[in-house]
Amino acid sequence: MNIMRPIAMAAIASTFAAPALADRQETVYINPFAAYQLFDDDRDLSETGTFGVGLEYRFKPNWAIEALFSRADADRKYNVPGSSEFEEIRVDGIYYFAPQDKPWNPYVSLGAGYADFDGDGATSVRTAGTNHDETRVNVGTGFRYNVSDTISLRGDLREFHGIDESTFDTQVSLGISVAFNRTVGSAAPKRPADTDGDGVPDSRDQCPGTPAGATVDSTGCEPDADGDGVADVRDACPDTPRGAEVNSRGCELDSDNDGVVNSQDLCPNTAAGAEVDDTGCEGITETIDTFAIEVQFPTNSSVIGHAFDDEIRRVADALNDNPGTVVEIAGHADNTGKASYNELLSHRRAEAVAARLTGPLGVDPAKVSAKGYGESEPVASNDTAAGRAENRRVEARIQVLR
Repeated sequence: MNIMRPIAMAAIASTFAAPALADRQETVYINPFAAYQLFDDDRDLSETGTFGVGLEYRFKPNWAIEALFSRADADRKYNVPGSSEFEEIRVDGIYYFAPQDKPWNPYVSLGAGYADFDGDGATSVRTAGTNHDETRVNVGTGFRYNVSDTISLRGDLREFHGIDESTFDTQVSLGISVAFNRTVGSAAPKRPADTDGDGVPDSRDQCPGTPAGATVDSTGCEPDADGDGVADVRDACPDTPRGAEVNSRGCELDSDNDGVVNSQDLCPNTAAGAEVDDTGCEGITETIDTFAIEVQFPTNSSVIGHAFDDEIRRVADALNDNPGTVVEIAGHADNTGKASYNELLSHRRAEAVAARLTGPLGVDPAKVSAKGYGESEPVASNDTAAGRAENRRVEARIQVLR
């Protein structure tokens, strides 16, 4: 067996010397097996059990190379009684018809190796009385059944041809294998372009110029709770009403600089430095009448049904009957939920009523303003359901400028 040792070393070394390929999975199998071997009649050896182990390197989904060692102790069959120890080492190339992730992996195989017959009787009719080393080639077929990613079963049928004496031996084997998987040569996956580095690819980044390190949502935009177009981190007025015009700081515009934002300014062109009231008008504004508008809203909604047109028409009629008057539509809420949200909701409801006045009912928009007071002006206790219902209201405050 001295010649077999360097062959074994070369076979095992070749297993791990395959060139690295990008983006592939390699698998190394340890393949112990038991076999039943039928020898050529010229060998004068009985059929016998054979045991062995293989080290297989599957370097591509369909290709593998395997180094194997096997041995047996076969009795004499015809001539002088005795037995012969049989040892073989070989290298096989294997082609699988299915990739590793399939349960069934049928294959074909072709290989070559050296066998050593060392016995106390003749090892061959033609080589009686001598020990014998022999070169053998083989061809085989079989299957691998993957029980799991690690464990598999393998069945194999193989025909050997002894070149030196032109013998033919047959072997059928069954084994259990242990797999060791790894991915080699894989380059880092190419990431989609992300110009501003916010973690959202350019293909779905709706805000492609966000500052470095900024927190963004799934669209690549910085959070903007009040929807005014100014990110929360730079918004000095984080609760501006929906739709209001704002400056770069997120605060509502005050075009005439009178201290009253445009959305609440009933006199948008007052002279610079003029003293104005909270409606943005010079002089004193006096509330001459306030009455509740019986308008009901669905929960968490500011949509008004047409069933309330008559109720809102009362306000329009009051304004038309008093030409010098203006109206503030005041929205109110109960204390359920956050105060900031209740203020925003009450403002939206007030705006909905104001829009009905200036739209279908034809009131001059300059005479109508809307303001949400949230839960700050209750008219009943918020400790009861009835009280909370009373506090969810809209008022029309008819005012006259004196």
